[in-house]
Amino acid sequence: MSAFELFIAGRYLRARRREKVISVITVISVAGVAAGVMALLISLAVNNGFRNTLQRDLLGATAHVNIVRKQSGEGIGNWPELVRKIQQAPHVVAAAPVLYDVVLVSGVATSKSAVLKGIIPADELKTSDALRRLKAGSLENLDDVNGLPGIVLGARLAQDLGTPLHSVLTVISPEGTLTPEGPRPRIQRFRVSGIFESGFFDFDDNWAYTSLGSVQKLLSVGDVVNSIEVRLDDLYLASQVGERLEKLAGPDYSATNWEQQNRQLLNALKMERAVTAVTIGLIVLVAALNILITLTMIVLTKYKDIAVLMSMGATRKQIRRIFILQGVIIGLVGTAIGLSIGYTLCYFADQYRWIRLDETVYALSFVPFEPRPWDGVWIAAAALGVSLLATLYPARNATRITPVEVLRYE
Repeated sequence: MSAFELFIAGRYLRARRREKVISVITVISVAGVAAGVMALLISLAVNNGFRNTLQRDLLGATAHVNIVRKQSGEGIGNWPELVRKIQQAPHVVAAAPVLYDVVLVSGVATSKSAVLKGIIPADELKTSDALRRLKAGSLENLDDVNGLPGIVLGARLAQDLGTPLHSVLTVISPEGTLTPEGPRPRIQRFRVSGIFESGFFDFDDNWAYTSLGSVQKLLSVGDVVNSIEVRLDDLYLASQVGERLEKLAGPDYSATNWEQQNRQLLNALKMERAVTAVTIGLIVLVAALNILITLTMIVLTKYKDIAVLMSMGATRKQIRRIFILQGVIIGLVGTAIGLSIGYTLCYFADQYRWIRLDETVYALSFVPFEPRPWDGVWIAAAALGVSLLATLYPARNATRITPVEVLRYE
């Protein structure tokens, strides 16, 4: 591209006063490209934010792989030996035995069901990050806190129950003891020794942690666990490592991983990303149509100018490049504006949490925006590609002008 072609292309985009409509359409074309690029970048940033935040919070509170008994009612009695074998497997960072059950928790304000999880604190901290986010209290001496076993509650659960730090609550297990008078629920009092906030509403509102021995005593099950949670050095190897651990554990055991447990949610986000890219991408196509209209009008109003340029020695290839350059300039300016505004809005919207959400519905308190550099690259490439395609038809028409015919009566 020569300086001559660039000068003429820029001059045609800045139309004379009597051709003001061309300048207006040019501005609209630039705005259309900018709006499409900005909207697509922001929508993908929201999708990335939801996916990454949910994945980060989920995996912060859950394991990458779970080893359980195939027969649902049977516990894992040989768990110390099995944990040692699992810890020696490739890609395994840590393994923790857990025993959990759904119980009724009764506090000062109300009673509600919750998942009570029995843990060995040192092992749990190696496989989960939820208890690293304590708002108050500690994990020390969970077996005995001022004469009662300690319990760590999610922040929302503690708020609903009206049980602040050091208060006492009652846990009732539905797996009651059978007596001549019928089943009698097992009841145990606990003292709140800690409150955690994972950032994921479902965990903060429904989960409670205590020592493994306290849950075994509450459920009267002896020294057994119902799951071994495994953390890996690469979470995306969960499927392959899970299969190997399943064979290592034996035919009585099965392995589930985080992708299987959250498949519906992850697939929904993946589908939403594809649909978003297609629907918002239509804005860019509308902008390309504006570019096509703009260049077509310029060709129609510049017949004499084009004929003069050709009679003065401009080649048809140069004329074609002039109009292609006009479309590329519109695309470049619109894309640059769209990316700048998009990344800026994403930064401030995420930093200051502009859009609030109902945690009970969306599990998050605000809309996270996480734009990726790669998204900006391919969005810019797509916008410029579409802009370039929109120039081909009017550029071709401009080269069909015959100078003799146009200038005959001038």
